[in-house]
Amino acid sequence: MSTESRAIRVMVVDDHPLLLQGVAAVLVNKLDIDVVATAASGREAVAAFEKHRPDVTLMDLQMPDMNGIDAIVEIRSRFPSARIVALTTYKGDVSALRALRAGAVGYLLKSQVLTELVDAIRVVHAGGRRIPPEVSAELAAHLGEDALTEREIQVLRLVAQGNSNKRVATELGVTEETIKAHMSSIIAKLDANDRTHAVTIALRRGILEL
Repeated sequence: MSTESRAIRVMVVDDHPLLLQGVAAVLVNKLDIDVVATAASGREAVAAFEKHRPDVTLMDLQMPDMNGIDAIVEIRSRFPSARIVALTTYKGDVSALRALRAGAVGYLLKSQVLTELVDAIRVVHAGGRRIPPEVSAELAAHLGEDALTEREIQVLRLVAQGNSNKRVATELGVTEETIKAHMSSIIAKLDANDRTHAVTIALRRGILEL
């Protein structure tokens, strides 16, 4: 890795060692990019950012302890000029929107690490944004739609775990009729055929995470 002062200083945050190794392998021979830190959780990422002040941070969104979205918010609150690229398996519009609203300036699918990572780092470091076309298309496709409320997401998460309406109602301390009303709203907003289809759509779009 380059030790030249002009090299782009990168931090990689992910709780999977194989991903960290893969990123390191992609960047090892790039003279203008230097991996200066790694972290395996959101909390580690915040501390490592404060210590190393990287030019570009690659941030996994799903991690234990503190997730990537919360880590992005925390880092950006302390360091508003931080350039962060969300790194994720999901191309869903809701996942992307959460990351961008949190302050990320790029969004990269893990399946694109080998082909798009280097260019994404350079573009973001230069002040640009980087969002894959398929993610942009998902964002555009759902622009202007009514978003699910926090309560509706809570209901759908419990349904996704295999709970009946009656069980969800008991869990949330409301009537079964209230849950049925929530489900009707959810199905309409997601343009789903039924509750199972609603869960499938929510997982694909990143409204729910496994």
